[in-house]
Amino acid sequence: MATTSAAPDTPASRQSYGRGRATGQPLVSQLPFLWALLLGFPAESRASVDTPPHSIKVEGDITLGGLFPIHARGLAGVPCGELKKEKGIHRMEAMLYALDQINSDPDLLPNVTLGARILDTCSRDTYALEQSLTFVQALIQKDTSDVRCSNGEPPIVPKPERVVGVIGASASSVSIMVANVLRLFAIPQISYASTAPELSDNARYDFFSRVVPPDSFQAQAMVDIVRAMGWNYVSTLASEGSYGESGVDAFLQISREAGGLCIAQSIRIPREPRPGEFDKIIKRLMETSNARVVIIFANEDDIKRVLEAAKRANLTGHFLFVGSDSWGAKIAPVLNQEDVAEGAVTILPKRASIEGFDQYFTSRSLENNRRNMWFAEFWEDNFGCKLTRPGLKLDSGQRKCTGEERIGKDSPYEQEGKVQFVIDAVYAMAHALHHMLTDLCPGAPGVCSRMDPVDGGLLLKYIRAANFNGSAGTGVMFNENGDAPGRYDIFQYQMSNSTIAGYKVIGQWTNHLRLNTEEMQWPGGERQAPDSVCSFPCGPGERKRMVKGMLCCWHCELCDGYQHLLNEFTCETCPFDTRPTPDRAGCRPTPIIKLEWTSPWAVVPVVLAMLGILATTGVIVTFVRFNDTPIVRAAGRELSYVLLVGIFLTYLITFLMMAEPSVTVCALRRLLLGLGMCVSYSAMLTKTNRIYRIFERGKKSVTPPKFISPASQLIITSLLISAQLLGIFIWFALVPPHTIIDFEELHPPNPELARGILKCDMSDLSLIGCLSYSMALMVTCTVYAVKSRGVPETFNEAKPIGFTMYTTCIIWLAFVPIFFGTAQSTEKMFIQTTTLTVSMSLSATVSLGMLYIPKVYVIVFHPERNMQKRKRSFKSVVQAATVSTRLSHKASEKQNGDIRGDAERPR
Repeated sequence: MATTSAAPDTPASRQSYGRGRATGQPLVSQLPFLWALLLGFPAESRASVDTPPHSIKVEGDITLGGLFPIHARGLAGVPCGELKKEKGIHRMEAMLYALDQINSDPDLLPNVTLGARILDTCSRDTYALEQSLTFVQALIQKDTSDVRCSNGEPPIVPKPERVVGVIGASASSVSIMVANVLRLFAIPQISYASTAPELSDNARYDFFSRVVPPDSFQAQAMVDIVRAMGWNYVSTLASEGSYGESGVDAFLQISREAGGLCIAQSIRIPREPRPGEFDKIIKRLMETSNARVVIIFANEDDIKRVLEAAKRANLTGHFLFVGSDSWGAKIAPVLNQEDVAEGAVTILPKRASIEGFDQYFTSRSLENNRRNMWFAEFWEDNFGCKLTRPGLKLDSGQRKCTGEERIGKDSPYEQEGKVQFVIDAVYAMAHALHHMLTDLCPGAPGVCSRMDPVDGGLLLKYIRAANFNGSAGTGVMFNENGDAPGRYDIFQYQMSNSTIAGYKVIGQWTNHLRLNTEEMQWPGGERQAPDSVCSFPCGPGERKRMVKGMLCCWHCELCDGYQHLLNEFTCETCPFDTRPTPDRAGCRPTPIIKLEWTSPWAVVPVVLAMLGILATTGVIVTFVRFNDTPIVRAAGRELSYVLLVGIFLTYLITFLMMAEPSVTVCALRRLLLGLGMCVSYSAMLTKTNRIYRIFERGKKSVTPPKFISPASQLIITSLLISAQLLGIFIWFALVPPHTIIDFEELHPPNPELARGILKCDMSDLSLIGCLSYSMALMVTCTVYAVKSRGVPETFNEAKPIGFTMYTTCIIWLAFVPIFFGTAQSTEKMFIQTTTLTVSMSLSATVSLGMLYIPKVYVIVFHPERNMQKRKRSFKSVVQAATVSTRLSHKASEKQNGDIRGDAERPR
């Protein structure tokens, strides 16, 4: 006896159950965790499985699961949509019919009743997986240790039903999703409609079998049909998912191997198509309008929407569809689209109409089919009427169902194409259980303890070993991967007398094609097959890429990047110093650029350098004019002039860096880039070293140290500068200066933006090497400035030099990350050149401003302070400095003592 575990069949209840939720029910503690762990879905969003989903329950000794697309996929977040009369109800009733036949057969599973738990997948893989968790709940232990009844006793938890095998699913994507879970619990699965080649992978889907052949067989049959009709230019259309994509992949692979067939477009229909998506697909197909033949691996809903879109585009009769078994001989996809579908050639696994099922199904009524909880919804849809319920009023125009209507008399009826395979799948499971029962329970009246529970792995072996005549009289068997042999009928959708449409058998395929072309009819009643041929000439800059082994067709590929068209079949990369012409017919020289004087990257450094040169010249002129005054003499005239020359050269290098590269310019860049800074810092280092030695010696003796005379200072400075010059001349000898054109620096993907850069042969590393000696002098000078910081500024220039070096160090520390951080920039040369010249100008400006501008100010605006004073000896100078230093130390110690005293005094 069959029962249903569901609420009354109302639209509200269908919507509620369609979402797979039952409010107020506790979740099985382990199952949501398993769901989230295996599938990555939030556990809280899964359906409760303590309460079975919207399903049909048929009582029996052994329970089989069933998965059928009773409803179409819902829209706008609703899992379930409209009822599927043929693909859903017909197939599901076929399973109930097969169970009735098996249970009434005394020779098959004697004394054993097969039961079932049948679920609705709503044509959606994720929803089907959620529903199918019902099948595995018996295999998951519930933790009831913390649950007690009101009297303190542990609860008595009813044992959930155990499903030993599953019949289904229909869509390959659903079967793949469900198979991944069922294999974890060793539950065998036999599909009646899933044909994706992926499911033949016995390593991944070891508990999956099917009574229909895989798509690789029907793909071969479809290739044979296309070739037999003389078509060599076709497009492919596939629903997103394993069925559609793997079917098209198999077709493409076989067509490549066979040769003589070209693919115009390969389009995929999204799993959740947006509004207007199918109109876009038709528009894309029309981009290659010569490819009139469309190979379609799509689900029933997508097929219907494609036909509707073609009709909206006024393309009736243009496309010639070759459909897979998902189209087969179904009425639903072509309903109200007969003129668009005319001439379509479809394929269906070889089948026969099961007369017994016709008698069974046409005799179903509301009274004798109460076990099918969806039958009332089917009844309303099939007869276009409405069942009345207490308190329900009919809308205007609705007809009341009387219950006396009869299927096949008051409504059209044709057996759905997969009914035979549903029956064969149930019988395959029954034969496997029968042989298992015979081997494990010989002589036992029913199921013995050795089959309680049923070992899924052992049952799988019996399924794979099954070999019997199916409901249509053809053999049912499985190979090592669980696949059935390939046998197909070829149909064509034809319109007789331009009014009556229907499917007509025009051939069959069993490892080879037998096609009766004389029986074929095309749109408009034509007997001659329309053409669908290749290929169009390629456009400018496009080469022909011949499809391997297919002389009929080629793909047009744009020569990309820096390629040009060598001949009609070959793209060749242009030489490194050229780029392709706009039409890619040849190559043209790459434009050469350099840093222009008018560029914003050059204007700022040049203005700074000009101002610096003017200021430096003014200081030099002032010092020459007042050469014998105390301030100029106290500043060390000789070293000051050397330092000012270095500053002048530092400013001057900016103009060389901005000038157009040539051998002379490159040589001067090498010479002067580091020389200006080297001259400046050599003079400053000599100064700070002299000051440091004088006052260090003064602490120990009144005798002046050696080499502090102006001549000695000039010699020391010259020696320091000569080291830089020696390195530069060695560089000249090893690598003579020359210019290069760098085509790699500005070589973007778009060749129109490519440029060659005229530059000197100085790499980033050589540039830094050129400055490294000056940097070492700068750091050493900074160290001496730090050591001389205690000497009173009344007697020397140590502190101004110290501040100069601190500031200069900060400038060059900022320079390094900017310079190297822009190495990947498309404007690397401009940024680095500007950064370098600005940094050098700033360092020169700091030296000029801190060391000489104050002196010039005094000389020009306060000449009274530039008067000759009494000359003091070296001894008096040292003694004064020593006294000043000691007084400073004592004052500091006293201040620290007062602070410590205040801190220690109790408060």
